[in-house]
Amino acid sequence: MSTSIQKPPSPARTRLIDAATRLFYAEGIHSVGVDRVIEEAGVTRATLYKQFGGKENLVLAYLRSEDELLRGMFAAASATIADPGHLMDAVIDGIAADIRQRHTRGCPFINAAAEFPDATGAVRQLITEHREWFRATLTEAAALAGLDDAAAVAASLVLLRDAALVGGYLDGEEATTAFERTARSLIENHTL
Repeated sequence: MSTSIQKPPSPARTRLIDAATRLFYAEGIHSVGVDRVIEEAGVTRATLYKQFGGKENLVLAYLRSEDELLRGMFAAASATIADPGHLMDAVIDGIAADIRQRHTRGCPFINAAAEFPDATGAVRQLITEHREWFRATLTEAAALAGLDDAAAVAASLVLLRDAALVGGYLDGEEATTAFERTARSLIENHTL
């Protein structure tokens, strides 16, 4: 039996993803050229093409990085919260904190979907996978918390989060507070 050991990404790859994340999120994916990412990352054009082969693969790496971050946050919350009922509170608090502190310019996946309208393309497929995971994770958390109709609760929370991310960008704190209030009301209305 062989064990596969995954090498950590090279420092250049990490710098490219970090630069792409900052620039793509702040300014939009199509408005940022590879030269700008290369300059920000402090690497050569050859390094970018060696690591990613082109801009679309860099976009995919950026979105995978965002996906991995969110999955990690959920895993950490699940590991530290013993009472499933408290997990839903942690989910709401975590989403609100994310809107206030990190994703202040909307959802990176919704933003990317707006720039990549082809639903069959690789970028949109990755976005679909992320959203399916997110909905399934919320459904599982709602079921563990003993909420009535966990799938409906999850679908509502996804919609509320989407709206809150956009609203947080456009309206600031008011949207985040409304998200928290509405999400907690949703949970209360589905508590058995």
